[in-house]
Amino acid sequence: MSRLKKLIHQGYTNRNRVVLLRGGRAYFDRLQQLISQAKHSLHLQFYIFQDDDTGGPVKRALQEAAARGVAVYLQLDAYASRDLPQQSVDELRAAGVQVKWFEPLFKSRHFYFGRRLHHKVVVADGLCSIVGGINICNRYNDLPGDPAWLDIAVGCEGEASYIVYHICRRMWGEDITQPAIAWKEIDDAAEEIPEKERTDVRVRQNDWVKRKVQIWRTYLELFNKTEKELLIMCSYFLPGILYRRKLVQARKKGVEIKVVLAGISDVRVAKQAERFLYDWMLKNKIAIYEYQDTVLHAKVATSDDRLTTVGSYNVNNISAYASLELNLDIRSKPFAQDSSRMIHRIINDHCKEITNENYRSSTHFLQRLWQRICYWFVNTVLKLFTFYFRQE
Repeated sequence: MSRLKKLIHQGYTNRNRVVLLRGGRAYFDRLQQLISQAKHSLHLQFYIFQDDDTGGPVKRALQEAAARGVAVYLQLDAYASRDLPQQSVDELRAAGVQVKWFEPLFKSRHFYFGRRLHHKVVVADGLCSIVGGINICNRYNDLPGDPAWLDIAVGCEGEASYIVYHICRRMWGEDITQPAIAWKEIDDAAEEIPEKERTDVRVRQNDWVKRKVQIWRTYLELFNKTEKELLIMCSYFLPGILYRRKLVQARKKGVEIKVVLAGISDVRVAKQAERFLYDWMLKNKIAIYEYQDTVLHAKVATSDDRLTTVGSYNVNNISAYASLELNLDIRSKPFAQDSSRMIHRIINDHCKEITNENYRSSTHFLQRLWQRICYWFVNTVLKLFTFYFRQE
C-alpha cells in the first residue's frame, strides 16, 4: 500500500499545524501569502470566482505565480462562475494559468443537473492548504464601508494538505502536466512541525454520485457522540429526517444544542423554508440564534471541546446528495476551544436569540403558511436535482 493510501486509510493524520481563519481580509491576506510563497504548484477549486475588486488581485497573483514557474491549476464550477468574463479566462491562460470548468451545463459526458463543484480549496506545494466556505468575490471580503459575509476557513500545513493536493490532482484528470510531488518532500516538511503544535486532521469529502458520504457521516458522529454541547453554524440549515431524529435524541440525552443561522439571507426562499423548522427546533429546546450584521455563509460545527468540522458542507440535502463538498475534521481540544469561543462571541455580540415568545409574536398565520410553502418548494426542487442520480 502506498504512503498516500495509508494516510487516507488511517483517517486522522497527526503531523499537521492548523489555524482557524475568520473570513474577510484575514482570509484573503492568507490566500495571497500562500500564492506568493508557492514554489512548485498551486491547486485552486472554487464555486464562485469573479474578476472584481477582490478577484482581480487574486487573478494577478496567480498570473505572477505562473510567470515565476509555478504550475497553477484553477478549477471552477461552470454554473456558479459563469459570470467570469472570457477575457479574464483568456488572460489567465495567456499567463500560463491552466483553467478548467467543472461540468459545463449540458456539455459534460457525465452531466448531472444540480451536481456542482462546491469546494473552496487552495493547496500550495502539496503542503499548505486553506479549506472553508469562502468564494473569490467582493461579498466575501472586507471592503470600505462593506464588511464581508460571515464565513470560516481552516489554514492547514502538513500531511492532510498532501491528501487534499491529491484530491485536486485526481479531480483535474489525466491531462495534468506536472508530476506529483514526492512524498519524501512532504514527509520532511511535516517532520519539522513541533510536537506541541501537531494536530489530528481528517480530510472529508461528500460526492454522493461517487459514493462518498464522509462529511454526512461526520455530522452523524457529532450528533451521536456529543455529550455536553454541540454548536452548529450553518448558512442553509435544512436537516433531513435522520438528522432531525438524531438531534432530538441528543437533546433527550441532555446535550445543549445551539444553532447559529442567517438573519439576513441571500436566498430568501431557503431562509423561509429554514424558518419553517423553527417551530420543531423550539419544541425540542434547540437554541436558535440569527446573525444580524451581514449574511452568514459559514459552515462549521464543534462538539464538546473535542471535534470541529469546517468546510463547504451545509446541513441540507443539496450538500448531502448533489454538490461536491470538502471539509477538514480537526480533533483537537485547543482548536475546538478556539472555535467554541468564536461562536459564543458571535452569539453574544452579533445575534438575536429566537425564543418561543418572540417567534410566536412576530409570526402570524400567513407567514407560517408561506414558510410551509417555501419548505415544500425547496424540498421539491431538491428531489428534482437528485432523484435520478445514479451512483458510479
